[in-house]
Amino acid sequence: MQWTSLTDTAQLDEIKKQSGYSVIFKHSTRCSVSLMAKRGFESDWDVIPENTALYFLDLIAHRDISAQIAELFQVHHESPQVLLIKDGECIFDASHSDISADEIAESIVA
Repeated sequence: MQWTSLTDTAQLDEIKKQSGYSVIFKHSTRCSVSLMAKRGFESDWDVIPENTALYFLDLIAHRDISAQIAELFQVHHESPQVLLIKDGECIFDASHSDISADEIAESIVA
């Protein structure tokens, strides 16, 4: 699997319009907790169905996109944070040590 970098707010409109599942991972490049959460997620992401789009947001470089994510998907901003989007709606979000590829996969399969 491979991340698609979020670098423009227009990408969020595309995610909002997509059918199926997408994952957004919000990561702070200055935070060791965020790095650990990202590594843990990536080490287990093979459990996530291959047709799931994976998006990566560098919070430090793109704070504006992070703010737009919170507003568009009606979630409280946290870092690190993972959001599961289904048909344009956020159906699950987790942060810090609660981030789990297994839990995302279970939500998709359920």
